[in-house]
Order: sequence, then structure tokens, then C-alpha cells
Amino acid sequence: MPGRRSTSEPPPVPDTVSDVIRWAAFSCVLVPVVLVWYGTSLAGAAGAALGLAAVTAACRFLLRRSERCAARCAEQGGGRHTRRQTPVD
Repeated sequence: MPGRRSTSEPPPVPDTVSDVIRWAAFSCVLVPVVLVWYGTSLAGAAGAALGLAAVTAACRFLLRRSERCAARCAEQGGGRHTRRQTPVD
């Protein structure tokens, strides 16, 4: 059947970081529009937009860095506590 996948293929992994960044970018646009709509000055709305954009950029950087570190750790076959055994009670 054309719609079936073989069981040996893993399902595609969703790119959750891109989804988060898209929503954050949407908020960077939406929040200033709402602020102006409710009477905030243009300067105040622009300041809010710049602040949100800075936070979004920092979060994007940290999320991508975390992804790279997790991928590197996974390809090395290691996880947490691989060098010594910790006792379990």
C-alpha cells in the first residue's frame, strides 16, 4: 500500500525548536500591535518588541546549542554518569 511505511523506518522527528521560535516571532509582532491598540505609545510598543526580539534570539541560540550538544552526546553513545557507577539504594 502506498500510504504504509516499513516498520524499520523511524517516524520523522518534529522540529520543536523551530515551532517554538515561530510562535515567539509571532508574539514579537502581535504584542506591540495589541499594546498600540490599547493605547500604549509607539515608543513603548517598539521597546516591548525589541525586548521580545532579544529574548527570542537568546532562546533560539540556547535551544540550538542544546540540540547540538545532545546530538553530540548521543552519537558518542554516552549519557549522564557514564564514567562512574553511582550506587542505587
